[in-house]
Amino acid sequence: MFITLEGIEGSGKTTQLQKIVAFLEGRGYECVTSREPGGTAIGAQIRAVLLNPANKEMDAGTELLLYVADRVQHIRTFIEPHLAAGRVVLCDRFFDATLVYQGYARGLDRTLIAELHRLVCGNLKPDVTLLFDLEPRVGLSRAWQAINSGGRSRQETRFEQEKLAFHQKVRDGYLDLARLEPHRFRVIDASGDIQEITRTVEKTLGALLPAKR
Repeated sequence: MFITLEGIEGSGKTTQLQKIVAFLEGRGYECVTSREPGGTAIGAQIRAVLLNPANKEMDAGTELLLYVADRVQHIRTFIEPHLAAGRVVLCDRFFDATLVYQGYARGLDRTLIAELHRLVCGNLKPDVTLLFDLEPRVGLSRAWQAINSGGRSRQETRFEQEKLAFHQKVRDGYLDLARLEPHRFRVIDASGDIQEITRTVEKTLGALLPAKR
Protein backbone atom coordinates (compact mmCIF):
# COMPACT_ATOMS: atom_id res chain seq x y z
CA MET A 1 0.00 0.00 0.00
CA PHE A 2 1.14 3.51 -0.84
CA ILE A 3 0.23 6.15 1.78
CA THR A 4 1.11 9.83 1.45
CA LEU A 5 1.05 12.66 3.98
CA GLU A 6 0.18 16.14 2.75
CA GLY A 7 -0.39 19.56 4.28
CA ILE A 8 0.82 23.13 4.48
CA GLU A 9 4.07 24.13 6.16
CA GLY A 10 3.94 23.44 9.89
CA SER A 11 0.94 21.10 9.71
CA GLY A 12 2.78 18.38 11.63
CA LYS A 13 2.78 15.64 9.01
CA THR A 14 6.53 15.00 9.37
CA THR A 15 6.12 14.62 13.14
CA GLN A 16 3.41 12.02 12.62
CA LEU A 17 5.35 9.94 10.10
CA GLN A 18 7.38 7.83 12.52
CA LYS A 19 4.39 7.45 14.82
CA ILE A 20 2.47 5.97 11.89
CA VAL A 21 5.32 3.56 11.20
CA ALA A 22 5.29 2.36 14.81
CA PHE A 23 1.51 1.92 14.70
CA LEU A 24 1.49 -0.04 11.44
CA GLU A 25 4.47 -2.19 12.36
CA GLY A 26 2.66 -3.05 15.57
CA ARG A 27 -0.17 -4.32 13.40
CA GLY A 28 2.18 -6.55 11.40
CA TYR A 29 3.02 -4.39 8.38
CA GLU A 30 6.51 -3.86 7.01
CA CYS A 31 6.96 -0.15 6.33
CA VAL A 32 9.43 2.14 4.62
CA THR A 33 9.39 5.95 4.67
CA SER A 34 10.50 8.63 2.26
CA ARG A 35 9.88 12.24 1.33
CA GLU A 36 9.60 14.58 -1.62
CA PRO A 37 11.66 16.24 -2.68
CA GLY A 38 14.79 14.37 -1.66
CA GLY A 39 13.81 10.72 -1.30
CA THR A 40 16.87 9.53 -3.24
CA ALA A 41 20.53 10.55 -3.47
CA ILE A 42 19.85 12.43 -6.70
CA GLY A 43 16.65 13.84 -5.23
CA ALA A 44 18.56 15.21 -2.26
CA GLN A 45 20.58 17.37 -4.65
CA ILE A 46 17.40 18.58 -6.34
CA ARG A 47 15.89 19.31 -2.91
CA ALA A 48 18.84 21.54 -2.03
CA VAL A 49 18.11 23.69 -5.09
CA LEU A 50 14.32 23.76 -4.67
CA LEU A 51 14.23 24.73 -1.00
CA ASN A 52 17.21 27.07 -0.81
CA PRO A 53 15.89 30.58 0.01
CA ALA A 54 18.67 32.07 -2.10
CA ASN A 55 16.81 30.78 -5.17
CA LYS A 56 13.84 33.10 -4.75
CA GLU A 57 14.02 34.14 -8.42
CA MET A 58 13.35 30.58 -9.64
CA ASP A 59 10.75 30.49 -12.41
CA ALA A 60 7.60 28.52 -11.62
CA GLY A 61 8.16 26.33 -14.68
CA THR A 62 11.69 25.50 -13.57
CA GLU A 63 10.34 24.66 -10.14
CA LEU A 64 7.71 22.34 -11.60
CA LEU A 65 10.17 20.43 -13.78
CA LEU A 66 12.63 19.98 -10.92
CA TYR A 67 9.85 18.45 -8.81
CA VAL A 68 8.90 16.15 -11.68
CA ALA A 69 12.55 15.09 -12.14
CA ASP A 70 12.84 14.32 -8.43
CA ARG A 71 9.62 12.29 -8.58
CA VAL A 72 10.62 10.17 -11.58
CA GLN A 73 13.84 9.12 -9.83
CA HIS A 74 11.97 8.51 -6.59
CA ILE A 75 9.28 6.34 -8.16
CA ARG A 76 11.66 4.23 -10.24
CA THR A 77 14.34 3.61 -7.62
CA PHE A 78 12.43 3.64 -4.33
CA ILE A 79 8.64 3.61 -4.40
CA GLU A 80 7.99 0.98 -7.07
CA PRO A 81 10.58 -1.54 -5.80
CA HIS A 82 9.24 -1.38 -2.25
CA LEU A 83 5.61 -1.64 -3.36
CA ALA A 84 6.55 -4.65 -5.50
CA ALA A 85 8.10 -6.25 -2.42
CA GLY A 86 4.79 -5.91 -0.55
CA ARG A 87 5.81 -3.16 1.84
CA VAL A 88 3.75 -0.19 2.97
CA VAL A 89 5.38 2.93 1.52
CA LEU A 90 4.80 6.11 3.53
CA CYS A 91 5.82 9.33 1.80
CA ASP A 92 5.96 12.87 3.17
CA ARG A 93 4.49 14.74 0.15
CA PHE A 94 3.92 13.44 -3.38
CA PHE A 95 2.12 14.54 -6.56
CA ASP A 96 -0.69 16.36 -4.73
CA ALA A 97 1.88 18.80 -3.35
CA THR A 98 3.00 19.69 -6.86
CA LEU A 99 -0.57 20.17 -7.98
CA VAL A 100 -1.36 22.59 -5.15
CA TYR A 101 1.95 24.45 -4.82
CA GLN A 102 2.75 24.86 -8.51
CA GLY A 103 -0.85 24.67 -9.79
CA TYR A 104 -3.26 26.26 -7.33
CA ALA A 105 -0.69 28.59 -5.69
CA ARG A 106 1.74 29.42 -8.52
CA GLY A 107 -0.97 29.45 -11.16
CA LEU A 108 0.51 26.92 -13.59
CA ASP A 109 -1.88 24.88 -15.72
CA ARG A 110 -3.12 22.03 -13.53
CA THR A 111 -4.07 19.95 -16.56
CA LEU A 112 -0.48 20.23 -17.79
CA ILE A 113 0.84 19.20 -14.36
CA ALA A 114 -1.43 16.15 -14.37
CA GLU A 115 -0.40 15.26 -17.93
CA LEU A 116 3.29 15.43 -17.02
CA HIS A 117 2.61 13.05 -14.15
CA ARG A 118 0.81 10.67 -16.49
CA LEU A 119 3.53 10.75 -19.12
CA VAL A 120 6.68 10.42 -17.03
CA CYS A 121 5.50 9.05 -13.67
CA GLY A 122 3.10 6.39 -14.90
CA ASN A 123 0.24 8.29 -13.25
CA LEU A 124 1.08 6.60 -9.95
CA LYS A 125 -1.35 7.63 -7.22
CA PRO A 126 -1.40 6.84 -3.51
CA ASP A 127 -3.94 4.40 -2.13
CA VAL A 128 -4.55 6.73 0.81
CA THR A 129 -3.61 10.37 1.37
CA LEU A 130 -3.69 11.84 4.87
CA LEU A 131 -4.24 15.59 4.58
CA PHE A 132 -3.18 17.42 7.73
CA ASP A 133 -5.37 20.50 7.56
CA LEU A 134 -4.43 23.65 9.42
CA GLU A 135 -5.02 27.41 9.21
CA PRO A 136 -1.96 28.84 7.38
CA ARG A 137 -1.15 31.51 9.96
CA VAL A 138 -0.88 28.81 12.64
CA GLY A 139 1.13 26.51 10.40
CA LEU A 140 3.66 29.19 9.48
CA SER A 141 4.03 30.17 13.13
CA ARG A 142 4.81 26.56 14.02
CA ALA A 143 7.22 26.21 11.10
CA TRP A 144 9.21 29.32 12.01
CA GLN A 145 9.31 28.31 15.66
CA ALA A 146 10.95 25.04 14.61
CA ILE A 147 13.36 26.86 12.31
CA ASN A 148 14.34 29.46 14.91
CA SER A 149 14.88 26.79 17.56
CA GLY A 150 17.21 24.83 15.29
CA GLY A 151 14.76 22.00 14.70
CA ARG A 152 14.73 22.71 10.96
CA SER A 153 17.37 24.00 8.57
CA ARG A 154 17.36 27.63 7.47
CA GLN A 155 18.71 26.38 4.16
CA GLU A 156 15.26 24.92 3.38
CA THR A 157 12.98 27.90 3.96
CA ARG A 158 12.17 29.14 0.45
CA PHE A 159 8.48 28.26 0.78
CA GLU A 160 8.17 29.42 4.39
CA GLN A 161 9.22 32.86 3.14
CA GLU A 162 6.23 33.08 0.79
CA LYS A 163 3.40 35.44 1.77
CA LEU A 164 0.42 34.25 3.78
CA ALA A 165 -1.83 34.52 0.72
CA PHE A 166 0.32 31.93 -1.06
CA HIS A 167 -0.12 29.45 1.78
CA GLN A 168 -3.86 30.09 1.85
CA LYS A 169 -4.00 29.10 -1.81
CA VAL A 170 -2.08 25.93 -0.96
CA ARG A 171 -4.53 25.04 1.77
CA ASP A 172 -7.53 25.79 -0.42
CA GLY A 173 -6.01 23.66 -3.16
CA TYR A 174 -5.55 20.71 -0.85
CA LEU A 175 -9.13 20.94 0.39
CA ASP A 176 -10.37 21.12 -3.18
CA LEU A 177 -8.46 17.94 -4.08
CA ALA A 178 -9.89 16.22 -1.01
CA ARG A 179 -13.38 17.23 -2.13
CA LEU A 180 -12.73 15.87 -5.64
CA GLU A 181 -11.27 12.55 -4.42
CA PRO A 182 -13.02 11.68 -1.14
CA HIS A 183 -12.31 7.97 -1.67
CA ARG A 184 -8.55 8.61 -1.38
CA PHE A 185 -8.21 11.56 0.98
CA ARG A 186 -8.65 11.49 4.73
CA VAL A 187 -8.68 15.02 6.18
CA ILE A 188 -7.03 15.21 9.60
CA ASP A 189 -7.65 18.24 11.83
CA ALA A 190 -4.08 19.31 12.62
CA SER A 191 -4.99 22.11 15.02
CA GLY A 192 -4.83 19.97 18.17
CA ASP A 193 -1.85 18.70 20.14
CA ILE A 194 0.43 15.94 18.86
CA GLN A 195 -1.18 13.18 20.92
CA GLU A 196 -4.67 14.13 19.79
CA ILE A 197 -3.64 14.13 16.14
CA THR A 198 -1.87 10.79 16.57
CA ARG A 199 -5.04 9.21 17.97
CA THR A 200 -7.05 10.48 15.01
CA VAL A 201 -4.50 9.17 12.53
CA GLU A 202 -4.35 5.77 14.19
CA LYS A 203 -8.12 5.48 14.23
CA THR A 204 -8.22 6.41 10.54
CA LEU A 205 -5.53 3.95 9.49
CA GLY A 206 -6.82 1.25 11.80
CA ALA A 207 -10.07 1.22 9.86
CA LEU A 208 -8.18 0.85 6.58
CA LEU A 209 -5.48 -1.64 7.55
CA PRO A 210 -6.65 -4.50 9.79
CA ALA A 211 -4.10 -5.98 12.17
CA LYS A 212 -2.17 -8.96 10.82
CA ARG A 213 -1.25 -10.14 14.28
